[in-house]
Amino acid sequence: MTSRPTIEPDSFHQPLRDQFEVFLDEHRAALHDSLDGLTEEQARRSLVPSKTTLLGLVKHATFVEKVWFDEAVTCRPRAEIGIPATPDESFDLDDGDTVASVQKAYLEACAASRLAVAELSPDDVVRGNRRGPLPLRWVYLHTLRELAQHCGHADILREQLLSEG
Repeated sequence: MTSRPTIEPDSFHQPLRDQFEVFLDEHRAALHDSLDGLTEEQARRSLVPSKTTLLGLVKHATFVEKVWFDEAVTCRPRAEIGIPATPDESFDLDDGDTVASVQKAYLEACAASRLAVAELSPDDVVRGNRRGPLPLRWVYLHTLRELAQHCGHADILREQLLSEG
């Protein structure tokens, strides 16, 4: 497993942007690591009626990063970025999707996200989201909320997979 960032008491007084990054990175790492040690079959196994699988969930998280830290910041359209038009499509797995390839794509998307906002402050407004102009702090909070939700999904799916023996 990769090491996860930890939230230390001395970080309570860090700038807001740094606090957002620490919390995001903690959830990014947890979601990435949810695939560790699983077989390809386990990672693709459907345990719920929706399209949600652990591999699809991490692939969707890559989409989330690109929507909020590429599309919203750069104003590039999804087709140009190379991501699906809808969130639902982002769960679709291709034959070439593997644990290694999806984890790699996710790490790359997270690194690109950090770079995209490196020179921005939480009060800066991003203009490329379909909702209209949004302060970066809203993007951070929305992404954190979504990743936290998906980490919970991943925990439950992983627990089900590992309890099957």
